[in-house]
Amino acid sequence: MTLNDVKVGEACTVAHLNDSGEIRRRIMDMGITKGTEVSVTKVAPLGDPIDVTVRGYHLSLRRSDAANIEVVPA
Repeated sequence: MTLNDVKVGEACTVAHLNDSGEIRRRIMDMGITKGTEVSVTKVAPLGDPIDVTVRGYHLSLRRSDAANIEVVPA
């Protein structure tokens, strides 16, 4: 399951980041690391981007980036 599949209001825990290089580093710099709890709070009207809460702050992610973050239900 990826972060892209999580519905609004649901929480999950990051299991693995599939990206590599700069994209992986950028995602990790935003606080999304293995074991971090993430919850989806909003989705834009056209479906992209999604708004997630991670480590106490709101973060907007592109669907393409969220599809590379593997999660497990919290």
